[in-house]
Amino acid sequence: MSRIEYLYRLTTAKAATRQITLIPGETSIVFLEQLSETLSLDKEKLVSAYETHAPYKEGNFVPDTYSIPNGISEEDLILHLLNESEKKMQRWAEEHNTRFEKEKWLQIVTKASVIQKEAASLSDMPYVSSVIDNRIKEGMRLQMDGTLNYGEYSHQKVTARRIRTDRTPYNTYKNKGLPQYPVCNVSKEAIDAALNPARTDYLYFVRGKNGEHIYSSYFSTHRKNIVNATK
Repeated sequence: MSRIEYLYRLTTAKAATRQITLIPGETSIVFLEQLSETLSLDKEKLVSAYETHAPYKEGNFVPDTYSIPNGISEEDLILHLLNESEKKMQRWAEEHNTRFEKEKWLQIVTKASVIQKEAASLSDMPYVSSVIDNRIKEGMRLQMDGTLNYGEYSHQKVTARRIRTDRTPYNTYKNKGLPQYPVCNVSKEAIDAALNPARTDYLYFVRGKNGEHIYSSYFSTHRKNIVNATK
């Protein structure tokens, strides 16, 4: 029996299990902390196993609710979560007639992660996707706060000071194009939006008073939308 088969039987057997949920948009380091606290596992061993076995720096897990058997080791848990996530991502790729190739899929997940962080709702995702494409096409920086909510900064408010001082590839105010890596773990809906953006000429958006985004194609209109949103 292979190790993966063993893990599958272990996690589907009628044994004492605990459930843990990874929400869309959460970063892996925060999820590993959650796993450590909920399952009473060693955080350093979880991080080490993740860094050893994860194909990418971020975006390897599929947000879902997982049943985890009591007594599973840190390494076996990481291997199981990565294996289950990869199988789901392969199915997502097949649904879009897209080959599940490492570098190509990394770009798709990276774009989807920005959408995941920025979208106000599921219906908003294809429009955020179109803004990303349009700004890149025009040679504009994305200038999206959500890309700075990577890693340990997942839930921190992005301030003007943070934008000035962050010198990582995640800072889309300073760097053109998508970040070098995904900024979070993504849902199927974000992947769908990344591969099927809405057809628009939008270049800007701002969150309105109702929580939904207001889109525009011109900076002059965008400035007016910002003023109206803050009144």
